[in-house]
Amino acid sequence: MLLQKYENSTIEYKSLKKVIGKTADLKDLAKTCVCLANAQGGYLFLGIEDKEKLPPKEQKINQDEMNTVIKILRSLTDSVGLVNPEIKMYENGGEYFIIQIYPSMKTIATTSDGRVFVRVGDECVPVKGEELTRLAHEKGAFQWELVATKTHISQIEPENIEKFINEIRGSDRVSDFIKNQTDLDVLEYYKLVEDGLLTNLGILWLGNFKQRSKLNYPITVQYIVYDEDEKKIRKVDWSLNQYNPKELLLEIEKEAVELNYSFELPDGMFRKQIRHYAKDVVRELLVNAFVHKSYTISGDIFILVYKDRLEIKNPGGLPLGITKDNILHQVHRRNPHLIDTFKALKLMENEGSGYDLIYEKLSLDGKRYPKIESDINYVQVTIYSSIIDNEILQILDYLAKHYEINQKEIIALGAIVRYKKISGYDLAKILQLNGDDRLRNWVDNLVAKNILLTEGKTKGLMYMVNSKILSSVEHDLKPSLKTMEEPHLRALIIEDLKLHPRSKISEIHKRVEDLDITYLRKIVYKMYKDSEIDRDGEKRNMVYFLVNKK
Repeated sequence: MLLQKYENSTIEYKSLKKVIGKTADLKDLAKTCVCLANAQGGYLFLGIEDKEKLPPKEQKINQDEMNTVIKILRSLTDSVGLVNPEIKMYENGGEYFIIQIYPSMKTIATTSDGRVFVRVGDECVPVKGEELTRLAHEKGAFQWELVATKTHISQIEPENIEKFINEIRGSDRVSDFIKNQTDLDVLEYYKLVEDGLLTNLGILWLGNFKQRSKLNYPITVQYIVYDEDEKKIRKVDWSLNQYNPKELLLEIEKEAVELNYSFELPDGMFRKQIRHYAKDVVRELLVNAFVHKSYTISGDIFILVYKDRLEIKNPGGLPLGITKDNILHQVHRRNPHLIDTFKALKLMENEGSGYDLIYEKLSLDGKRYPKIESDINYVQVTIYSSIIDNEILQILDYLAKHYEINQKEIIALGAIVRYKKISGYDLAKILQLNGDDRLRNWVDNLVAKNILLTEGKTKGLMYMVNSKILSSVEHDLKPSLKTMEEPHLRALIIEDLKLHPRSKISEIHKRVEDLDITYLRKIVYKMYKDSEIDRDGEKRNMVYFLVNKK
């Protein structure tokens, strides 16, 4: 296995000083082994300096000392499978070794003194009390995708394999190294096939409806629409297992026409279309329901559409270590290989739960943040169709158009604009951040650009949008001769005549602030000449109206 650029949920680096010698802390390393075993397993790269992510030049590994490390780790852990390591040499001449930790399939891994830990993102989290029950409940779910079935690859329809392989090779998220492998190697890389037999994951992607129906709990979905009295008025269900995950996702998006509804908001004399539910947000929520579903629990995914909200509910609670209060930052992959295929096929964000994108889009649309409810059996996410306030939408729209701001800053601004003025403590709580240092990464650049102003210090520090920005937003919303080009003015006149047919030029002028009447008259005359509008009457009584296209 090659050195990676960074630690993740299955990889951790340790300096040789922490493994061998006087400063070694093998109890801490044993805790890491338990963490990985209780999740999806992983690898320890030992002899790698944290800052460099490389072994020091000329570093040599003593075989006996390495064997002693393995022996001690086995004595400090229980139900942890450790693979005997081999010494590796990096291109700079430095040596290191890798210990592979197998996932504990049926039992809970512990330290020798009975403590339990699990890997959440790149952190080791202790498991106590009720969480032990959850961990035991999830053990089977962690490894569901890798369980081999009795279906041989020769029993799979060739066109299903060809379609999946072509989509993988056509993706710009897949490395050339993988694309150049044989078809079978690609399927084995994505854990769809093992020793010629399809895994549960392979059946999910490549099987036909009969083969999928043999899975204990495949993906089944109910889509239900309610009227304003919350009476059921439409239902579509996908329970026949005829689609693979990508096909099912696209089928839902095609059938769920109610999720494409939008409403108009006034924008000067124009109208701005705002979707009830942003397409990207709906896609992320559906993908999350698919990839974080517990495939060892019976139950459908429910998509419930009400007049004012959308609820998506799926079997299995939030993964261990993830809560509604840390979901923006924590990463825990219940079905990591299903996630890998979704990522490769460009159906989801590169990493994480996608909630950063959801918060960003909801901020830009002036919507409430998602409401998340969860227990051991289900997780339900609710988003709302209406915007909080037109002014919030206008401010964020202006900032996004006139400033270069990244995703974190958009989310932070979304929270600040809602409250007008907010303390650093409350802002950090909304953004699910611990400590002032982490908050500064989200807001310092906004303060430096004078988008945000601060007031007070330390615990009394307050954030607010610069009043000059708010004045600029107000000015930007008003059509004026200085900022309006002729095509925009023509469109504005058409909108005005739709609302007020048979109007005089002087009447149009009264309804549009800051426009020079001479310039307005010139454009109206040109529009009449170009047959965009018609007129009736003479001189001072001349009125204008839209041309009847019929």
